[in-house]
Amino acid sequence: MQKSHKDLIYSSPQENVPDFQFDHRVAEVFPDMIQRSIPGYNTIIDGIGYFSTKFVQPNSNVYDLGCSLGAASLAVRRYNQADNAHIIAIDNSHAMLERCALHLSAFKSNMAFTTRCQDILESEISHASLVIMNFTLQFIKPELRAQLINSIYQGLLPGGALILSEKLKHDTQTGNDLLVDIHHEFKRRNGYSELEISQKRTAIENVMIIDSYAEHENRLKQAGFNDVAMWFKCYNFASMIAIK
Repeated sequence: MQKSHKDLIYSSPQENVPDFQFDHRVAEVFPDMIQRSIPGYNTIIDGIGYFSTKFVQPNSNVYDLGCSLGAASLAVRRYNQADNAHIIAIDNSHAMLERCALHLSAFKSNMAFTTRCQDILESEISHASLVIMNFTLQFIKPELRAQLINSIYQGLLPGGALILSEKLKHDTQTGNDLLVDIHHEFKRRNGYSELEISQKRTAIENVMIIDSYAEHENRLKQAGFNDVAMWFKCYNFASMIAIK
């Protein structure tokens, strides 16, 4: 397994901060970046593994869309014993997917896996009992999100589920400002400087457009999901499970 380094990408002043990309620089520091940036990330990953025991059906597919380094796929493989279930881990970043394949290969499991370097908007979802999007939808253009959720719903087997983790915006400006403020404090306590916080925010403001919980819930229900439950929330980060 390749070594992860400390996230120092935004530690030096940049005259023009480019838009955030999941490139080789990010892949090298991604585990550190995630742990220091997303409150409750380990709880979410462990929860995904647990929920997989409830929803993954024998002879079905599990899709990890925007799999990055494969943490969610690893959790499913660690927890799950369903016969002939197959994980398909998809990401459009070569750098991320290379490391994902190494991480999944290093873990012994009876559950087979395939990695695909592909745009998830162009990925066919079929015979799926579980689909995972862990902080992925927020990087999809807003006008294309309903199309993707509809595609996932159509590709799920009856009784299948979608686990969707996202950063959320609050309905009021005051509440939203409070949540942003406490998240920044979380990052400070994890060693990020004001410069790093500011430059990272600039880098993602054009590529990560976040929705409210109500917007997510409405989109999921319009696609046909009959039950949507928020099972985790910390500050402005949440994870939902939608059941077909």
